Amino acid sequence: MKYIYSMISIMLLCQFNSQAQLTTLQERLGYPKETKLLIIHADDLGVSHSENMGSIKAMENGVVNSASIMVPCPWFPEIAAYAAMHPEMDFGLHLTLTSEWDYYKWRPVTSHNEVTGLVDEHSFFHQNWDGLKANATANEVEKELRAQIEMAKSYGINITHLDSHMFSLLIKPEYVAVYKKLGKEYKLPILLDKHWATLLKVSVDSLMSDNTIVIDHVYIADKSNKGMLTAYYTEVLRNLESGVNEILIHTAMNTEEMQAVTRDREVYGAHWRQEDFDFFSGETCKTILKEEGIQLITWKEIKDKLIVN
Repeated sequence: MKYIYSMISIMLLCQFNSQAQLTTLQERLGYPKETKLLIIHADDLGVSHSENMGSIKAMENGVVNSASIMVPCPWFPEIAAYAAMHPEMDFGLHLTLTSEWDYYKWRPVTSHNEVTGLVDEHSFFHQNWDGLKANATANEVEKELRAQIEMAKSYGINITHLDSHMFSLLIKPEYVAVYKKLGKEYKLPILLDKHWATLLKVSVDSLMSDNTIVIDHVYIADKSNKGMLTAYYTEVLRNLESGVNEILIHTAMNTEEMQAVTRDREVYGAHWRQEDFDFFSGETCKTILKEEGIQLITWKEIKDKLIVN
């Protein structure tokens, strides 16, 4: 079975002492070495009302226990208000540098005149990596992402971690350096993986630093799983290994709004997002988690236990 980015490592920037390196991450978090730990993480909150409502419902009534918010998107204020009212929940930031849909767009938080390399001729974020990589400087990336973090803080969001929309921060070493810098400065875990070291033609060691922790596996369905998401997620859960794992999903309702946002796209489209919601809100998933002895964990727990403030 094909996993996109399967068996890849995630690195979190956080403080730890040399003795801590002698135990597994799950042991450092207070769990036995053989424990199967899992974060079930919803991306793209803020992109639409449907995405917000689907993700909130999946977190309140299903097994989704973590999510990340896109600050530049139109429905950010709605999810920001909810997050501020629920500081106990696990909300990170889905740091955003691209605007991938054909007819639905967003712009930088920073004035486009100050980050001209981040935008196209219409002052929207570039649609894909090519435009971003060819035009955006590391200084522009840092300025925009810092503005996104500060805006989230101003709305009262208790930020638990940082990750990257469309993995855009991982396409150039200079962007990775900004990513790591912000994680360290704001004392937040960040998402990095060994897969990107190969694409960047750098060593894994160059992505790591003295305060890096390696998590074990992250899973996300790709186009090869279209129409078979239940089978994909079932197989991932049935074969989950001990360690700290993460499944990345997109939970939304298949509404007219979501269909318009994802128009002409099947992969990660409105129907796909409804399937994600259905599986991770249903009884089958809960049963599998129980039968396989999988313990859910959040980025918030990792941050609270391992980050030195």
